[in-house]
Amino acid sequence: MTSQDAISAAVERLADAQRTRVPCAPVRDLIGADDLPAAYAVQQGLVQARIAAGAAVVGRKIGATSKAVQDQLGVDQPDFGYLLDDMDVSHGARGEPVSMRTLVQPRVEAEVAFRLATDIAPDDEADITIEAVRAAVDVALPALEIVDSRIADWKIGFTDTVADNASSGLFVVGEDGKALAELEPRDVEMSLTVNGEERSAGNGAACLGDPLEALRWLAVQAHRFGDPLRAGQVVLSGALGPFVPFAPGDRVVASISGFAPLTVDFEE
Repeated sequence: MTSQDAISAAVERLADAQRTRVPCAPVRDLIGADDLPAAYAVQQGLVQARIAAGAAVVGRKIGATSKAVQDQLGVDQPDFGYLLDDMDVSHGARGEPVSMRTLVQPRVEAEVAFRLATDIAPDDEADITIEAVRAAVDVALPALEIVDSRIADWKIGFTDTVADNASSGLFVVGEDGKALAELEPRDVEMSLTVNGEERSAGNGAACLGDPLEALRWLAVQAHRFGDPLRAGQVVLSGALGPFVPFAPGDRVVASISGFAPLTVDFEE
């Protein structure tokens, strides 16, 4: 069992890397490669520190949902992290450039987001069915997630990415929402371009077979952690294809069928 001192040291290491924008060594030397409770405890330490500094939770993200991203990261299962209001750069979808000044070694991926109309907080975990999560969704939205790692060279194990808030950075959610009666998330096709060149492609089925299944998986995990999904929250359901690097000055466009293209310009 990982000690509280080791968890605190991992929190401090990752927080320092975020603050200085200097990548750090993996934290699995502190918390182990397999201790998921310890990794999520580190994540909570980082998130709670940001909340204490004034940030607010606005949703969740699911990481490593596609085989392509699992292969890129060297992991074999999904994880989750928190979305905070200071990570939301959705103004980028309205033509305002997005600053990269808080990022360390970012990558970008396209995905389907969900905004929830109701809580997913039943008494019994068995009630968290695909039908229940579908009924809880207000709208589906196109999204870009700017994933980031505080771990040097992205040389991460599973506990590293979990501890690092599921390798989160920033996110952009479009305004072109669709009710699930209008759009089936597993059927969407995605193309992501950087400066007009296609760099990633995929589809809804690449996200745990169905982005709604990813949402169901997250709702179960959130229930087990005692912090269920709430009405009004945004959930990034996971990448539909590989994530790709980008740089200041780049224009990234996510084209997801059923939605208007999501175009974002990045600057230093």
